Amino acid sequence: MGSTRKTAVVTGVLFLVTEVAAIGGLVLYGPVLHDAGYVLGPGADPRVFLGALCEFVLALAVIATGVALYPVVRRQNEGAALGYVCGRLLEAAVIVVGIISVLSVVTLRRESAGAPGGEAASLVTAADTLVAIHDWTFLLGPNFVLGANTLVLACLMYRSRLVPRPLAVLGLIGGTLICASATAVLFGLYEQVSAAGTLAALPVFAWEVGLAIRLLAKGFTGARDPRAEAPGSEGPRAGGTAAEGSCEPAQLPNTCEKWAASPETVGGHSLAPR
Repeated sequence: MGSTRKTAVVTGVLFLVTEVAAIGGLVLYGPVLHDAGYVLGPGADPRVFLGALCEFVLALAVIATGVALYPVVRRQNEGAALGYVCGRLLEAAVIVVGIISVLSVVTLRRESAGAPGGEAASLVTAADTLVAIHDWTFLLGPNFVLGANTLVLACLMYRSRLVPRPLAVLGLIGGTLICASATAVLFGLYEQVSAAGTLAALPVFAWEVGLAIRLLAKGFTGARDPRAEAPGSEGPRAGGTAAEGSCEPAQLPNTCEKWAASPETVGGHSLAPR
């Protein structure tokens, strides 16, 4: 298995990990995100910790996808490839902020277990604030930043033909829709976790799953380095052979056959074989 094929397999696995971890974290966070009295009750801390672990794996996998793809996509556009890596780092950083806010609710619940009843209102307010921080990171990271990253990667894939163009077009549509949906949520047109928000997220979900399956099954479609195809580009580097693509004719060794074919090529009679 070549290095590019290995990169494709690793990237495909990482994209599947991001999908599973993202869904797992959102489901496991349920008690904290949807129960306003969680901070005052017995809590479901092990479940929340497992959700935080899923989201931490998600953050690592998000970074890893950018790093794994960089050596491949940089051949098409180094600036865009670097931008994709930085975008994935930003996305992961926002996710980590959300993890910290949720874990802070658990800490608040544990430390306030023996607090007087009169402090209940302030505890609920503090917990709601932390949950709100998570909700905003959920909008900014897996929506705005994810949409921008999807557009960059899909554009690179479309121009380079590293994957079939219909798949790249799905990525362009998915990135555009999720950014538009995040904007609608930002201005209060509908909730992020709603029917409209879910429908807007389906194309980008299909893009990432489809990309993962494609990379695992067939890898990247062969694509030349654009710099090698640029007009006026030189042939193989010094030391390359004719078999490697050189336009120069193959040189025969200084033998009788070479002398018989073209005496002048060896510099006259003084170099003729004896």
